[in-house]
Amino acid sequence: MDDLLYEMIFKRRSFHVFRGAEGEAITLEELQHIQKKFKQFIPLDKDIKIDMQICSAGHTTCKRGQEYCLLLYSEKKDNYLQNIGYVGEQLDLYLASLNIGALWFGIGKADEPEKDNMEFVIMIAVQKVRENKFRKDMFKSKRKPVEEIWDGPYIGNAAGIARFAPSACNTQPWLVENREGCLLVFRYRKPGRRGIMPAHKVTYYNRIDMGIFLLFLELCLRHEKIQFERELFYDEGGEERETLTAKYKYLKA
Repeated sequence: MDDLLYEMIFKRRSFHVFRGAEGEAITLEELQHIQKKFKQFIPLDKDIKIDMQICSAGHTTCKRGQEYCLLLYSEKKDNYLQNIGYVGEQLDLYLASLNIGALWFGIGKADEPEKDNMEFVIMIAVQKVRENKFRKDMFKSKRKPVEEIWDGPYIGNAAGIARFAPSACNTQPWLVENREGCLLVFRYRKPGRRGIMPAHKVTYYNRIDMGIFLLFLELCLRHEKIQFERELFYDEGGEERETLTAKYKYLKA
């Protein structure tokens, strides 16, 4: 599964609108398969209860031409936003393998804000799209240069590939320091505007982004045959410039 998801890093893209990209409709069998597959994805924290609900486009405020929206729910516990980002990005990459385009739609609202003692966190809009509408050259995407997000020795291609993780308004709120056999990953908050994000929501969405980035980073490390131990740190969503999110200690390099 890691190999498939890693390969999909180079294919996936964020479909800000689906009109003009549509392929055949997503089948009922595919929807059932996606629901089943979601339960098999690996969380950052197995003690946080999460769920996904598939609904037709008309039952949300998302109007991007999608067929369905995948609503992600979670218990509200420490680091639940990072956890949703980590699991949701596995879903995003897996959908690309099925030629299903996806869009993390942060400003969307669902008809059901709560479900089985879990709260709605974020939705992913989806639509079957033609193969030629996915990325052909990931490196043409607008991302920060490696030296801006990574301090210290590089580990194979991990630094160069992980930086292509998607993020809210393309804020790319991460910094990595490679120090004495450990990678320290920080949520980085740069002062200034954040696109269409309300100021009070920046740390909310950026914590989801950090979960997405951790998945990309780990897929890259495994692809480079790097074994590691991960330690997570609680991020309460403060306004500090740098907030430690995770520490990766090498077991083998």
